[in-house]
Amino acid sequence: MRIRPLGIEGAWEVTPQQHGDPRGLFVEWYRFDRLAEAVGHPLRLAQGNLSISARGVVRGVHFADVPPGQAKYVTCVRGAVLDVVVDVRVGSPTFGRWEAVRLDDTDRRAVYLAEGLGHAVCALTDDATLSYLCSATYRPAAEHTVHPLDRDLGIDWPVGRPLLSARDAAAPSLAAARAAGLLPDHAICRSYVDGLRSPGLRPPAG
Repeated sequence: MRIRPLGIEGAWEVTPQQHGDPRGLFVEWYRFDRLAEAVGHPLRLAQGNLSISARGVVRGVHFADVPPGQAKYVTCVRGAVLDVVVDVRVGSPTFGRWEAVRLDDTDRRAVYLAEGLGHAVCALTDDATLSYLCSATYRPAAEHTVHPLDRDLGIDWPVGRPLLSARDAAAPSLAAARAAGLLPDHAICRSYVDGLRSPGLRPPAG
């Protein structure tokens, strides 16, 4: 398993080693210890989700209030998606920047993003299926979204006419979300993540 940081602090790309023979394939798609070593603390597993999308669907840009935020470990188990990490943390050196990784059922990469980062995906195939592990359970009142077609963000979506949910289509721009005080603060996010660090790599209790 190879884990490399992306250009946005708090985001990593994970490339697993695949073991195949005439019977099929085996992949360690998540390793607690390897991820903890890379990011500096264990991922608390609070919720697991599957998301299935038709080709051309765009979901996001979603983020949660910090604390506690919601770190995510995302992989594509069927089809292909463009996975996009957006830095929505006010005060971050890369505020407003985004980075994309193709996740598919061929290379079987994963993306980890820390609390406070924005997340979006674009389905490149029909029935594109994402599996993602979350550090906190879903709390509707603490969840927010920025419009994925915001011109200031300038995300280069690989589809002509993205299909959006009603919620995402009505989402504010990054500038409007900032003016409304909805965006996470970079310093608070860093302090929260620093508080998760521990000298050992033992699994979280519970």
